[in-house]
Amino acid sequence: MERVVILVDVQNIYHTTRQSFAAGFDYNAFWAEAAGGRQVVKAIAYATDRGDEKQRQFQNILRAIGFEVKLKPYVQRADGSRKGDWDVGITVDAMELAGLTDTLVLASGDGDFAILVERIQELHPVQVEVFGVEEFTAFALIRAATQFRPINHSLLLKRS
Repeated sequence: MERVVILVDVQNIYHTTRQSFAAGFDYNAFWAEAAGGRQVVKAIAYATDRGDEKQRQFQNILRAIGFEVKLKPYVQRADGSRKGDWDVGITVDAMELAGLTDTLVLASGDGDFAILVERIQELHPVQVEVFGVEEFTAFALIRAATQFRPINHSLLLKRS
């Protein structure tokens, strides 16, 4: 059975789906599509922790789906800027896990990951599927991926 590792840049996916579709991302639908009948070796969702109850509930939902949730403190600086990205953490995990899988799924539109995707493919016989909101996904990342899978309405939470 084909093996898959799934890595999700939660902040990137949250902001790009909100900006493009004014809707939330459906992690259950994403899991079904990203796993696609393959053996999930590891699935990690990288998020920032603001410490509020709504976020804890969301993190528990991710865990119930099957994700390991890695949290980094959300930092609001005195000048108003914010910090909380997981680029280095995602990169380190991707490099470590790439040798354990046939396919690495990365959910992010961040162009900084294009170099990571290229390097993983140079070092390992692995396919890299990138999920991202097309209009907010860097062209370099789309080009580097083995397959780009645009986030569309099938991966959004339905409004009730």
